[in-house]
Amino acid sequence: MAIPDTLLVMAALWLVLVVAGAVEAWHHRRVIKSIPVRIHVNGTRGKTSVTRLIAAGLRGGGKRVCAKTTGSAAAFTDPEGREFALYRISGANIIEQMRLMARMAKFRPDIVVVECMALQPHYQSLTELKMVRSNLGVITNARPDHLDVMGPGEEDVALALAGSTPVKGALFTAERDLLHVFRNSTEDRKSDLHGVSETEVKAIGDDVLSQFQYSEHAENIALALNVCQHLGVERQAALQGMIDLEPEAGAMRILHLEYFKRDMIFVNAFAANDPESTGHIWERLIKRHGEGRRRIALVNCRADRPHRSQQMAEAAVNWTAPDKYVVMGSGTLMFVRMAVRAGIDPNRIVVMEQGAMTDIIETLFEECGYKSLVVGMCNIHGGGEDVARFFQNRALKEEDL
Repeated sequence: MAIPDTLLVMAALWLVLVVAGAVEAWHHRRVIKSIPVRIHVNGTRGKTSVTRLIAAGLRGGGKRVCAKTTGSAAAFTDPEGREFALYRISGANIIEQMRLMARMAKFRPDIVVVECMALQPHYQSLTELKMVRSNLGVITNARPDHLDVMGPGEEDVALALAGSTPVKGALFTAERDLLHVFRNSTEDRKSDLHGVSETEVKAIGDDVLSQFQYSEHAENIALALNVCQHLGVERQAALQGMIDLEPEAGAMRILHLEYFKRDMIFVNAFAANDPESTGHIWERLIKRHGEGRRRIALVNCRADRPHRSQQMAEAAVNWTAPDKYVVMGSGTLMFVRMAVRAGIDPNRIVVMEQGAMTDIIETLFEECGYKSLVVGMCNIHGGGEDVARFFQNRALKEEDL
């Protein structure tokens, strides 16, 4: 019996795809083998910061390093430390990791440091086992964020992150509460586990932190130093490399403005999108700058991140209360509904669902009065970047958090 032409065409296409996939996999294995040390950085908070710190510390020790971050703005860093923005025509996709590995291999680096960009647990494991195949893994911490994807609980987040544990390598982490999860994953993949102790974090005192050009967490520095020392870089050389690092675009800064006789302080904390980190930042700012000022929490929601909005609302009721919550972005109902249910006075909430940039700024000025503290939070994308840029361009001075 003759085989229909359509089946023959489909079979031919399938064969072409299989061959193309095999060739691509073979080429990527060659790329991987050409890079002696591969570091894969994962975690809930601080991935971008730690990726940049590790790369800077290794460069401080004379290593030839390339890095790739996916934070507020994705970027590629060459062995000279020059940072180039990555433009995505069709949005983020984990296949990007393979293309960037090939690009970095052309610089013949000793080491590459790659920030994990996967959220789905199976993609995190796939990225590690098939794309990065790291010698050394880093998990900054495990906190309750992206619970709609990695939840429902904090330990589930840790289990998802554990998917990036290297095989027969080493895993470094600053997470202490859920260390047992990573102990299990390293045992399963025959890797060594290196935890950052509280003593090591406390050793990064104010005398060190004050030398940085931007606000950095002692825990991130301690974790990055441990990685650099493991790879043969002397501590002081690595630390100096980190201190010399230029701030990331969109790094958290306290901006002072005088705008139409208004004395304003604006803080871009949009990227600190888990409730725990945001709460700590809010309380520090209230203590430092809140007295005598109208206090505005600018909450940027995203319809595709409903759990984050709900978590932020549940946590916000326990913070020092702002005078107003200005809620912008999309899916604001999720935040408002949970906030009111948690006990926040609805009269303190101003909703700007899908509000135009000009309307949001005008509303802020109306609510701020003549002396105010405004803290942006929850999500950097979906409008947060535009608001932050508006205030950044008009700041008279800046200071670290």
